[in-house]
Amino acid sequence: QVELVESGGGSVQAGGSLRLSCAASGSIFSITAMGWYRQAPGKQREVVARITVGGDTNFADFVKGRFTISRDNAKNSVYLQMNSLQPEDTAVYYCNTFKPITAYWGQGTQVTVSS
Repeated sequence: QVELVESGGGSVQAGGSLRLSCAASGSIFSITAMGWYRQAPGKQREVVARITVGGDTNFADFVKGRFTISRDNAKNSVYLQMNSLQPEDTAVYYCNTFKPITAYWGQGTQVTVSS
């Protein structure tokens, strides 16, 4: 059984930074690409960034240059470093596999950015 647990969210002012962590249990982590996703109030969930097992990354246009994604396969963890945060980044952030699996969605971690 796979469980993904996100942490590291919080409230910051515009221009601030946060580092999100996602800890994965189960045997999938080392063999699958992972991604960070977010859902703002009243909006659909959207992909933020993805990372392959080998470390190749891609980012949504709205975070390019501000966010970085990384992973530690030995710790079954994936991270999202968020810099220059803006109010429009306010959302619940989730991790999941590259092609999200419904059963893997966790509680997410809330990020709130004030102006």
